[in-house]
Amino acid sequence: MQYWLYTCITFLVLCGMTASGFAADKLKAGFIYVGPIGDYGWTHAHNQAREMAEKAFPWLETTYVESVPEGEVGVFIDRMVQQGVQVIFTTSFGFMDGTLEAAKRYPNVIFAHATGFKRAPNMATYHADFYQVYYLNGLMAGALSKSGRIGYVGAFPIPEVKRHISAFTIGVREVNPKAEVHVRWINAWVNPAAAKEASEALIADGADVLAFTEDTPTVIQVAAKRQLPSFAHYSPMHQFAPKYVVSGQLVHWDKIYLDFLRKVQDQTYTPKNLAEVDYWSLLYDRAVELGAKDGMPINPAYQEALSNVKVKDAALGEVSVYELINKRLEQMTQQNPTFDPFTGPQYDRKGTLRVPEGQHMTQQQLISMEWAASGIQGPWPNEP
Repeated sequence: MQYWLYTCITFLVLCGMTASGFAADKLKAGFIYVGPIGDYGWTHAHNQAREMAEKAFPWLETTYVESVPEGEVGVFIDRMVQQGVQVIFTTSFGFMDGTLEAAKRYPNVIFAHATGFKRAPNMATYHADFYQVYYLNGLMAGALSKSGRIGYVGAFPIPEVKRHISAFTIGVREVNPKAEVHVRWINAWVNPAAAKEASEALIADGADVLAFTEDTPTVIQVAAKRQLPSFAHYSPMHQFAPKYVVSGQLVHWDKIYLDFLRKVQDQTYTPKNLAEVDYWSLLYDRAVELGAKDGMPINPAYQEALSNVKVKDAALGEVSVYELINKRLEQMTQQNPTFDPFTGPQYDRKGTLRVPEGQHMTQQQLISMEWAASGIQGPWPNEP
């Protein structure tokens, strides 16, 4: 019996395996998700990038856990550390404090938290942000709405979602200064039933264009049944309503994960030098993309409608909304963007000047944004 056990252990060692099932010479990375990988939104996109990273790097082994309640992230981090995981990515804003506490408990483990702003020597932050893309979607929504009433289904009223809704509204009002964006919060990242109910209520109140932050195609499916245009969120949702999805926001988390993991592997990143590491990836970095699906920035079915609406711009003169979208996309994709949606003067919906003329919001101001842009209607928790 002892000889058999010794033989088995020797075989595992020779094969380079540990008790956790990882190859001994491989970097072990774990991903903690707030939703299910089948949500076709936020978690789906993160998991696709995880799979791409594992395929790209033969020295990488990954694991993940899905649908983790935000208040319980510490428990799942403990389990991963016990399994020998060396790099842990926590992928929800609500995981921030739990991740920071774990980083203090495990100073030799590398952590990276998505969308947050708290860091430590062994804890970095990262985000692929959509505010530029939401602004472009807003230009389209403003041009396509006949009622001037646009509906938005919001997940949680956190700074990230508020920033996106405000950027979207700024785009809407640039085309139609009298239009309003009506917001309904569902307080969930994944809740198709609540998203359906909110969408139907917004339509009943007169909204004729819909946008959203919720990790399923529910909102666009509800809009399509009413033959109304909508905007996809996080994943290519054109297939769910080919005639009615105008555009949307697409994410490429692999741009961040590949770079981060490569730098861990070559020891550029260590558990002692991450306090200043923060990925803030925008259009220029190609981590985010405008589109109803990959390679389709704007659904061709809407090109004529967007071309028929004209606007006057101080620098460009009179142009169609379609031309304006493409020009703004070009300006914001440059290494040093020559346009930003939050360039002043920008007032909140109470009339308070938030961004002075000629200035634009800093990254710190953007990630902590609580105010609502002019034109937003509906409840706005923690509004200053």
